[in-house]
Amino acid sequence: MLTMCGCMLAMHPVQAQQASIDTLINHIRDLSSSVYEGRLSGTDEFLSAADYVVNALERYGVQPYGGEWTQYFETECNKIENCTFNSYKNADSRQVYVLGRDFCCAGMSGRGYADAPVVFCGYGIDNGAFDEYADVDAKGKVVMVLSGVPDFLPSAVTSKYEQIRDKARVAKKHGACALVVINMSQNCSPYEVQGNVYNGSLPHEATFPVIQPTRDCGDRLLEGELMTLEEAIQGMKNGQKPMSFHLRKKFEIEVNAKYHPAALTTNIIGIYPGSDPKLANEYVVVGANLDHVGMQGTTCLFPGADDNASGVSALLETARMLSQSDDQPSRSVVFVLFAGGEQQWLGSRIFVSNFKPLKRIEAYVDVSKIGSGDSIAVLGNRRYPHLWNVARRVDTLYCGNDMLTSVKTMPKGNAAAFDHVGIPSINFTGYKGNRHAHVPSDIVENIDRKFVLKATQLLFETVLDLSFGEYQGRSNDSKRVKFD
Repeated sequence: MLTMCGCMLAMHPVQAQQASIDTLINHIRDLSSSVYEGRLSGTDEFLSAADYVVNALERYGVQPYGGEWTQYFETECNKIENCTFNSYKNADSRQVYVLGRDFCCAGMSGRGYADAPVVFCGYGIDNGAFDEYADVDAKGKVVMVLSGVPDFLPSAVTSKYEQIRDKARVAKKHGACALVVINMSQNCSPYEVQGNVYNGSLPHEATFPVIQPTRDCGDRLLEGELMTLEEAIQGMKNGQKPMSFHLRKKFEIEVNAKYHPAALTTNIIGIYPGSDPKLANEYVVVGANLDHVGMQGTTCLFPGADDNASGVSALLETARMLSQSDDQPSRSVVFVLFAGGEQQWLGSRIFVSNFKPLKRIEAYVDVSKIGSGDSIAVLGNRRYPHLWNVARRVDTLYCGNDMLTSVKTMPKGNAAAFDHVGIPSINFTGYKGNRHAHVPSDIVENIDRKFVLKATQLLFETVLDLSFGEYQGRSNDSKRVKFD
């Protein structure tokens, strides 16, 4: 045995099992295809994707946990069936925009029709100290705003306007008939639409349409108006004051959306039983989000190849290699495919709240967006250095030193739910590289084949090492367990 930072670590043959790039890519291609329509939680297409992963896990010798694969729960679901968006000054100047190219709908857009004049209201803030509605009349109009909030205002002001639903409620309060939110996100191209599911807290505005043009489309929408988009942004920033104004053109918007406040979705939970009679009642949990942000109409598909078909594929490949390994795990390995990840990681919170032998989970390993990157980031070393060092040692011995070691981070995403109850947790993800953030170009052809292969091999070797039983998460890493 070897020791590192006070924890015992097992040795196992160098890469006794090799990850298969063909298997990985086939899983990613299948899950990101139009068959599953972007795997939106609460839809039949998501449940079909859940069937896909169950079939794969069964082939790899994984059993349904407690005799049931499914852990059903309810979630908001809003399926955008169609949307049209036009602008015009007169009958001869109509500009038609394309869903999926120029704009998409907010994930929780209401249904409805609007054909009205337009008013630009900055970030959509109506705070007394910074009121972007004060000098314009929004009643009966389409309000156009920027996503996000300005950095020159204190968070005590901006926190109430950060989410799209916040902006929609304010616009509706001022009499608007629809909202247009120009996407100012820095993690996608200004020429590409960006989908989302979570838009902020309830209530849902069922009859209030909300669309999101790209930054490039936003520039075009303000061509020939009182100010360009850039002039309005710089004016607000430099003067730290509202730059609201009425447009000369009108917008015509129609959204057909079917909203379900409590649609049925499910986590998928399987177990690969440990071989040691005593340690089989201890668990290493491996998890990945299965859901993505769906499809809108017939022209706007968010495939989610990197996010997170790549993570799901790595999880499935880990199960396959584990079943074929000469060294069988002593601890049981639980595989979880989460639903509701795009709804603030709802599925992982449901799992942690309902998994009865929670105290016997020694470690949680999450895998997400490993289809691109410059190095493999394993998040969580600030909280759980001993667990992180298992992955680091495995990387050094077997996987080519691809791990990022220069930063300290907290567990994120799904791992946060496990961290909240003191379960040692780490996240495997790609660092830098081409970050595909809910965009149509997140397709299998853009997956870095070498990178996803390396990340999957490291994931498997780490899970196998943890399963031997030498890592003692409770004694080495977890100082803050709060079990009820």
